[in-house]
Amino acid sequence: MLDAFTHLPTLRGKLKPAELSELRGTWARVAAWDERARKAGYGPGWRLSDQQLEDTRRALLGAQLAAGHDLWVYGYGSLMWDPGFHFVEVRLAHLPGYQRRFTYWTRIARGTRERPALMLTLEQQVRECCCTGLAFRVAGDAAEVESAMLWRREMLRNGYCPALLPMSTPQGPISALVFACNHAHDDYAGEMSLDETAAVIAVAAGAIGTNRDYLEQMACQLDALDIEDEYVEQLLRRVRATCPA
Repeated sequence: MLDAFTHLPTLRGKLKPAELSELRGTWARVAAWDERARKAGYGPGWRLSDQQLEDTRRALLGAQLAAGHDLWVYGYGSLMWDPGFHFVEVRLAHLPGYQRRFTYWTRIARGTRERPALMLTLEQQVRECCCTGLAFRVAGDAAEVESAMLWRREMLRNGYCPALLPMSTPQGPISALVFACNHAHDDYAGEMSLDETAAVIAVAAGAIGTNRDYLEQMACQLDALDIEDEYVEQLLRRVRATCPA
């Protein structure tokens, strides 16, 4: 049986196990998220309904799940240290044409209504570029359950445009599930300057932690994997200069 970390042994011990993840989308956890939203003053329509979540998942993944195929999932943000699902293999993966950007407002998780935080997404770029992240392979016999857990986490507020996109890995090409930017979403903030973005991230905080902690974790994992991301590096320098630890 393949060791999940064969290709990236330095990742061993640097990913939170799925059963310990507070972001694993069980129905009990979704109920807790609903309660958090209620206490923050949001009504039942704050997220997609259970049926809408299932319908959107089936629309993209239904045929693949029915065929029992393995499912690759691309991680570029918090999935890189806290995937929240079980996988049997992980690789470095290069997604052409996209870059990490903090372009979504969040007012519940790491921000509030009064002081919203910025959430990371993938923005498609007109110039030549590539985003390096992680690709996780979910075994076919587990893909039904694990994709549902992931979908409730990532698509709860319909903030992304999910797609199966081709990408390269050192072990060969794959097609993976990617959660990319949804420009039509009400919480889409657009791309701000580095200084404006850093000013938000430096001070925003919410129920699950600070915006800065998220950025620090992102930078730490990229560094552990020897992944260069100039945008993240520049943001972190600005945040640290704005508000030294």
